[in-house]
Amino acid sequence: MLEKCEGIVIRTVNYGETNKIVTLFTREWGKVGVMARGAKKPNSRLAAVTQPFTYGTYLIQRSRGLGTLQQGEISLSMRSIKEDIFLTAYVSYIVDLLDKGTEEKKPNPYLFELVFRCIQAIDEGYDAEILTHIFEMKMLGLFGLYPELNHCAVCQRTEGTFAFSISQNGFICHHCLDKDPYHLKLSPATVRLLRLFYYMDLSRLGNISVKEQTKLELKKVIETYYDEYAGLQLKTKRFLNQMNNMKGFMQ
Repeated sequence: MLEKCEGIVIRTVNYGETNKIVTLFTREWGKVGVMARGAKKPNSRLAAVTQPFTYGTYLIQRSRGLGTLQQGEISLSMRSIKEDIFLTAYVSYIVDLLDKGTEEKKPNPYLFELVFRCIQAIDEGYDAEILTHIFEMKMLGLFGLYPELNHCAVCQRTEGTFAFSISQNGFICHHCLDKDPYHLKLSPATVRLLRLFYYMDLSRLGNISVKEQTKLELKKVIETYYDEYAGLQLKTKRFLNQMNNMKGFMQ
């Protein structure tokens, strides 16, 4: 039976001389794998619709195992991302994180909307680094991680200045800094943005302007938290860091 879905290409693997196995993250079914026969041929009608990060509608012959992609129609090609190696690095990491945090055939329309809006905003020129941090914060729950960002994780105070404690799993106030000698110092702006990224609806995203020092603090907290609790070793993350280091030398 042929069924239509709305999806984003998050991974492709070559299969044989002319075929691809394509992983789609769909609004209707969650993550699904499909065989795209002949998609490696330049003149194939499936060549363009199976490019990474492409968003479109897909007609699939579904089965218990791997479905078969019959046809597709591009809604957004995400051309700006594909033409910029730095943007490609950010989005590759986003979809890799999505892939690691989701199971096959588990529908999650909220998550579909989140990843679509993140990628679309990056394609439209919004700050890729900030959007990536928003996505990282919103993915935490899928890895079973729930940092305490509403008050001090030790004494529950809501007033004062705050740092981030990996060992206490969240913010700690200035009264409780001795509970974690390895706490990460944060500016008030970073505290506010961590809360915002975790709780905000992405549809309310404006053009957030963030200072470089604040970006460094956000990166340090989020990266350290993931390293400690999520246990992920993603090649796309290493590549993204390498690209950012290269960008720093180029500036």
